[in-house]
Amino acid sequence: MQPDQVSLTLSAIADPTRRAILVRLMDGEASVKELAAPFEMSIPAICKHLKVLEGAGLISRGRNAQLRPCRLEAAPLREAFDWIEEFSKFWDGSLNRLDGLLERLQSADGSGKKN
Repeated sequence: MQPDQVSLTLSAIADPTRRAILVRLMDGEASVKELAAPFEMSIPAICKHLKVLEGAGLISRGRNAQLRPCRLEAAPLREAFDWIEEFSKFWDGSLNRLDGLLERLQSADGSGKKN
C-alpha cells in the first residue's frame, strides 16, 4: 500500500534537521553545501535528508551546471496543515462545550464566579 501525501509529509518533517532545512529554504534556493553549513554532519548525511524531503515532494532540485540548488515546494505542507486543522476544530469545539458546562455548573452552584 502506497503512503498518502499527508503521511509522507508528516514522516519527512518528523526529523528536526529536515524541518530546519525547510525553514532555511523559505529564504530561497540553496545548494547542498549551503544547507549543510549549520549542521555538524557530512554532506552525504545531508543528502540523505534531502532525498527524504524530495521523496515527500517538499523540495525540488534544479540543474544549474555543477550545482543542484534545492527549493521549497510548500503545497504538501498545506495538505498536512489542512488535515491537522481538522483536529484543531475538534479541540476548539470540545473546549467550548467544556466552557459551557463549567458556566452552567457555576450558575447552578449559585456562586456565579469564574476562577
